[in-house]
Amino acid sequence: MKSGEREAYSELLLQYSGRVYNTALGLLQNREDAEDMTQEVFTEVFRSVSGFREQSKLSTWIYRITVTKSLELIRSRQRDKRKGIILSLFGKEHLLNVTADEQFYHPGISLENKEMSAALFNAIRRLPLKQRTAFTLNKLENLSYSELADVMDISVSSVESLLFRAKQKLKELLGDYYEKNIR
Repeated sequence: MKSGEREAYSELLLQYSGRVYNTALGLLQNREDAEDMTQEVFTEVFRSVSGFREQSKLSTWIYRITVTKSLELIRSRQRDKRKGIILSLFGKEHLLNVTADEQFYHPGISLENKEMSAALFNAIRRLPLKQRTAFTLNKLENLSYSELADVMDISVSSVESLLFRAKQKLKELLGDYYEKNIR
């Protein structure tokens, strides 16, 4: 790696690593997974940057890689979980190590809000993946509807629809928590 490339890569890491980590954390709801995903995303960015065609902003491209890789991991784990259920039906659960969903506490949440946070993130985890992605990027990363549309490669009206349905589902799942704490 040349000196100029190293400096550019260091600048890229400095500028985007926090955003990538927060996005992965919001989607994966596991610190270790988010850390691993951050490394994986920047490995992919470094490997693919020569193919970046600047049809979108660099941040959009990096978010898209983060979301795609995070959703791939979620889908893979859902498949593994289904395999675990099938194996357990036949008494062979020892063939696959499937862990139960754990309580997730976002590190940015204050101590007094941990219970509400756990309820919220548990509800977010239950959203369909596209709704979870739109909600996470909008609420945790503060992406605008047009930025979301670019990252998710969908129309702004589709983003609006996903967010509306996500909020409705969260309202249903959270009941009183929603009325008091989510807007």
